[in-house]
Amino acid sequence: MQKLRTSLLFALATFAGGIHAQEPAAKPHAIEAFAKGVQIYSCKAASNRYAWTLKGPDATLSDAKGHLIGKHFAGPSWQAADGSVVVGETLNASPSPDAGAVAWLVLHAKSHSGNGEMASVQYIVRTRTEGGVAPATGCDAAHVNAEVRVPYSAVYLLFRG
Repeated sequence: MQKLRTSLLFALATFAGGIHAQEPAAKPHAIEAFAKGVQIYSCKAASNRYAWTLKGPDATLSDAKGHLIGKHFAGPSWQAADGSVVVGETLNASPSPDAGAVAWLVLHAKSHSGNGEMASVQYIVRTRTEGGVAPATGCDAAHVNAEVRVPYSAVYLLFRG
């Protein structure tokens, strides 16, 4: 069932992009945001071993023309330039086709704040990821609580309800 839901959301993402291109006067059902920034990892001890643990993203969000439209940060949260925020919760993760990139995700909105662009977002899909994977080395007893910032980019489709 989860795979079907993911497939449907990815199909909707493609369809929404087509609608957006054909009906520029209508308010799009999805916001397309291009993220560029970093994934922040912290070195943590767990069960007698050490591992880089995701702390959260720190990225800017731009539209297709490169205009700044918001930011993406821990939560995971997406904030529009108008101050409205949607916080997501992962429904499904799929490995990126690029082995060096963070997973593609389908998330649903678990909370909102503000009355702007993000107020009615119900689902978020992360695709076309580049980079952002935690380092394979460097986290050990000597580096507990150290942080690394790994560059990444992605496309987020934020579907309104």
